[in-house]
Amino acid sequence: MTTTETTSAATDPAYTSDEVMTVAAARALTGDKRCFVGIGLPSTAANLARTTHAPGLVLVYESGTLGSKPDRLPASIGDGILAETADAVISVPEVFNYWLQPGRIDIGFLGAAQLDRFGNINTTVVGDYLHPKVRLPGAGGAPEIAASCGEVFVVVRQSRRSFVEQVDFVTSFGHGRGAGERAALGMPGAGPTLIITDLGVLRPDENGELILTAVHPGVTVEQVRAATGWDLQVAAELTVTAPPTAAELAALRALAAA
Repeated sequence: MTTTETTSAATDPAYTSDEVMTVAAARALTGDKRCFVGIGLPSTAANLARTTHAPGLVLVYESGTLGSKPDRLPASIGDGILAETADAVISVPEVFNYWLQPGRIDIGFLGAAQLDRFGNINTTVVGDYLHPKVRLPGAGGAPEIAASCGEVFVVVRQSRRSFVEQVDFVTSFGHGRGAGERAALGMPGAGPTLIITDLGVLRPDENGELILTAVHPGVTVEQVRAATGWDLQVAAELTVTAPPTAAELAALRALAAA
């Protein structure tokens, strides 16, 4: 395990675990890539990246806004600030038919209510579909994003409720039950390649199973395993993410306060 910092988000009043997660997610977005952004944590991280180290990042929202540059966090995909600051506004069918499905989007950035060991995402129901314990917001465009983007990043708070052995409903296909299933179903994208949580970072192994590759400052492997609903494997070269810088925190808090 390579240690780069020992300050814990749980004990350091300078930043919270959510801020560590959001900054780590933002750092994963680089250059002038085209990113299909989900509302919530993905939108926060994507806009932080665009306003700090990746000004050329092209943010695409499901409502048809291309190249949005909001100076505050949008409340929904229908928030007017996305259209007001966009390079172009097109129809929803055009977003999916001419941008997403032909493979013109590099990264799909999604959240999840449930995520399993193979990166399958549930945002539909908790429990039996016909008699659910909880009915969730639903799919939106996430299934198509998960299928067709070059790769998918997921940002989600980690607990045994969210990180489950098997999702109750597959809203957005990850790696199915293992390597090869995406190709067998004709899905062109690579699927989930990066999962960022408030505890650490996970990536798929050669079989498509998510393994722990990094922990956040002050977080232990035991803490991450305790918040995971399956027997989590750990990479041989486990690293520690760098803590947020003062500039990153200032930019993040400015976005949240606007």
